[in-house]
Amino acid sequence: MRVLVCDPISQKGIDVLTSAGDVAVDVKLKLTEDQIVEIIAEYDAVVVRSETKITKRIIEAADRLKAIGRAGVGVDNIDVEAATRKGIVVVNAPEGNTIAAAELTVAHILAIARNVGSANLSLKGGKWDRSKYTGIELKGKTLGILGLGKIGSEVAKRARAFDMTVIAYDPYASVEKAKSLGVTVTDLETVFRQSDFITVHMPKTKDTYRMISAAQFAIMKEGVRIVNCARGGIIDEQALYDAIQSGKVAAAGLDVFEKEPCTDSPLFALDQVTATPHLGASTKEAQVNVAIDVAYDILRVLRGEAVSAAVNIPAVKQEMMTIFKPYLNLVEKMGSYLGQTIGNRIEKVAITFKGDVAKYDVTPLTTTLLKNLLKYALEESVNYVNAPHVAKARGIQVIEAKTSDAQDYAVQICVVVETDQGKRQVSGTLLRNKPRFVSIDGYDMDMAPEGHMLVVPHTDKPRIIGQLGTIIGEHNVNIAGMHLGRKDFGGNAVAILTIDGPVPAAVLTDLAKIDGVADVKYVNLG
Repeated sequence: MRVLVCDPISQKGIDVLTSAGDVAVDVKLKLTEDQIVEIIAEYDAVVVRSETKITKRIIEAADRLKAIGRAGVGVDNIDVEAATRKGIVVVNAPEGNTIAAAELTVAHILAIARNVGSANLSLKGGKWDRSKYTGIELKGKTLGILGLGKIGSEVAKRARAFDMTVIAYDPYASVEKAKSLGVTVTDLETVFRQSDFITVHMPKTKDTYRMISAAQFAIMKEGVRIVNCARGGIIDEQALYDAIQSGKVAAAGLDVFEKEPCTDSPLFALDQVTATPHLGASTKEAQVNVAIDVAYDILRVLRGEAVSAAVNIPAVKQEMMTIFKPYLNLVEKMGSYLGQTIGNRIEKVAITFKGDVAKYDVTPLTTTLLKNLLKYALEESVNYVNAPHVAKARGIQVIEAKTSDAQDYAVQICVVVETDQGKRQVSGTLLRNKPRFVSIDGYDMDMAPEGHMLVVPHTDKPRIIGQLGTIIGEHNVNIAGMHLGRKDFGGNAVAILTIDGPVPAAVLTDLAKIDGVADVKYVNLG
């Protein structure tokens, strides 16, 4: 078997591959797309970092390719959809940089506490200005962590060693796990109001994009300090600039930016900002770790074994894929819908398989649902292989049940998610092998879960639906369909509107102001 390495990776990763005995490794760097297309048919696997792009054209030319490995976390430079269609497993190394990212976060916290960056520049500029750069101690201060995943947890351990009080916001965090770290899990507003330092460890999603902006800075303590070593765009950079200028924010440590590479920002002109060029994973140890991790998974794919960090292929035997494909599509939609509409901490997920589907091993379906449910709120990569382990690590109880009775359907899958604020539910079936939602939060429905949707729980009373349509129309958003559910006249109800494209934030804001509307969620099911 032959493996092509297109970007520089640690020799220890290459050694893992060659030590297998039946694997030859060719290291060919800085190849163009055309050059890779010419030779890719000779290889069983290819390994890249961030420089080389594995495009659809390359994948289509890869007659014997079984695996694509990314020695790092992101897979933006790999056409995962094209690889999936061709049955090629895409693997990455989501855990190799955990310590590196956590330590850089602590470095930024210390730097902005003691004004290290600006004092360094001042001294090198010929000034000895000790009083100007008087800092603060970490001991006794409150650190607010947004996202208590692997990196956030490691930051918490180190903050506790500095005798800091640590609080965290994470909708999916286990209270028991947080307690074991000495962390108090609380709501987002409390973190903003009580923290002396705030550090971000969440993924960039439609829900977290600019989640820290002017309104959030307004409720923070005077002199709060902010660190972001996660993803650019979670903090509104203009709002941060304004908050520093006003004195609300005393200092900020930034490793990531909304647009990268970023070499020219108004923030760079501020002495209160310490900035690094996305160095979170840039340690010698991390580069060794990701190379070794991806090398071992490449070998597992080539040997037909279960992999630890696949990002695209569920564990279904090839002969079962034809039967399972419609079911997989259904639970993907159910998990994505719930993941985008649940804003609270998940405590339990109960999945009941009814009818014909109950006679199969449904483990891949449960895993697929968990993967799509959890991926919207977690900082770490959640995939078909690690989703059950991620849920367990977060203290989420997963219950799987089967019954031959599917009521009025040949197949029905019902998911109930319990959070710290109550329960959410969705049930689905197949109609001509296409997914259908037949119940949402106890309301009878009959809808195809696809595309862009607005989910609007409300009080069942006149004029609400008309106002929804009017406001949406005023924003030039076209409504493709509407589904209504209620139990009792004048009681609680839900409206689900399918629309022709993404929804501006202003639409959600205006809809939420309608008297009787309890909530508004935008959901994209692709």
